[in-house]
Amino acid sequence: MRDLVAGTGYLGKGQRWVARHGRWWGFGMIPALIALVLYAGALVALAFFAGDLASWATPFADGWGSPWQGLLRGLFVALLFAGGLLLSVLTFTAVTLLIGDPFYESLSEGVEESEGDCPPGPGLPLWRELWISLRDSVHVLLRAAGFGLLFFALGFIPVVGQTVVPAIGFCVSGFFLTVELTSVAMQRRGIPVRERLRMLRGRKALAVGFGTPLVLLFLVPFVAVFLMPGAVAGATLLVRDLTGEGEEAVEEEGTGETGGVTAAPSSGPSPARW
Repeated sequence: MRDLVAGTGYLGKGQRWVARHGRWWGFGMIPALIALVLYAGALVALAFFAGDLASWATPFADGWGSPWQGLLRGLFVALLFAGGLLLSVLTFTAVTLLIGDPFYESLSEGVEESEGDCPPGPGLPLWRELWISLRDSVHVLLRAAGFGLLFFALGFIPVVGQTVVPAIGFCVSGFFLTVELTSVAMQRRGIPVRERLRMLRGRKALAVGFGTPLVLLFLVPFVAVFLMPGAVAGATLLVRDLTGEGEEAVEEEGTGETGGVTAAPSSGPSPARW
């Protein structure tokens, strides 16, 4: 429970950080706005063709009478669009980070410097960093897509499919969204994607507490544009916790807790800003 609350706390801390540094917040909305326009067009197209896709995917129901054919295909359309929304939330972050990679890297560095120290980074050329980001995002999204297909199938189970399954789906989506958002600070530390997943699995509640509220908020039109800079800032602070550099990790070290992650001493001060 402590990690769950802490994860949500990092979301608030990130938003407060960009609120105090207004220029970062303003510039951070530009790549998110570009991505939003692209995704809005894709979702409109999905909504327009969803009925045709439902008819194509359920040919066995062509001879069904009313209301069963309409109920089945209506459920298919609802699940298809819900799946599209969740997939959009996950891929939106990856695409936005790719579009704004140089900016978000600078933003994340600014957050770390304000906390006392910033890792120097791998010193790779920009094209190489973009390629690594793209490769890692595909790796994460393929894993997320596997869960998405599973939840889509489970959605046809009466009652459970419309209550329990969506709730679990939002939590899983929140976990993978956290993986995406922490990639900027993780990549600076040279941590490969499989190790990132292992670290966040060791602190699932922390990742879910940070990412799930964002998943829900990103479903509201235009909210993602305003929250994206703060989400990157909060994810950077969360990574400092995972690697033993943030104040939460320092507090746990003092009580003999590490959350399953090997803590590394910070090379600089970590003032109590929050």
